Amino acid sequence: MPLPELRVMGVDPGLTRCGLGAVQGRAGAPLTLVRVGVARTPAGDDIGARLVAIEAEIERWLDDVRPDAVAVERVFSQSNLRTVMGTAQASAVAIVCAARRGLPVALHTPSEVKAAITGYGNADKAQVGAMVTRLLRLDAMPKPADAADALALAICHIWRGGTQNRLAEAVAKARRPAAPRGAPVKGAQR
Repeated sequence: MPLPELRVMGVDPGLTRCGLGAVQGRAGAPLTLVRVGVARTPAGDDIGARLVAIEAEIERWLDDVRPDAVAVERVFSQSNLRTVMGTAQASAVAIVCAARRGLPVALHTPSEVKAAITGYGNADKAQVGAMVTRLLRLDAMPKPADAADALALAICHIWRGGTQNRLAEAVAKARRPAAPRGAPVKGAQR
């Protein structure tokens, strides 16, 4: 039985440019671009205002795209603490927006995404963008790179996330205590 088709929204978090992209499809089948873009905030604005603007844009996307899951780039350590903090803050906003709607959220590392898209975990942005363009049968590479990275996250989740989600659900189900025979099943046990 083939895997079900998923609509995944990818988020490449950032304060100045937060890449957003949505892809529909399933592993082993052609993928379809749903939407791609970038949420931008001025670097000189107050951090609170910037995060509120990113939240509003992500909420609009969630309303418009109606994804089955959200894939966010896992924040990794960088030498520039200010950059990593802004990325982590934007990432948290995306996670909260999805969680508020009950959507599953997956975090994928940059290396995992690169390996899924190009077959090489150290691929550069041009290689990732070129493969995203090819996989989605686009006429041109999405720009800026944050937009292409968001699509790459969504593709990675479609290809790898389905298996991870099924495994997590099976583990969670196995850990739940079984209801005694004949006992009514409560909402949380379903």
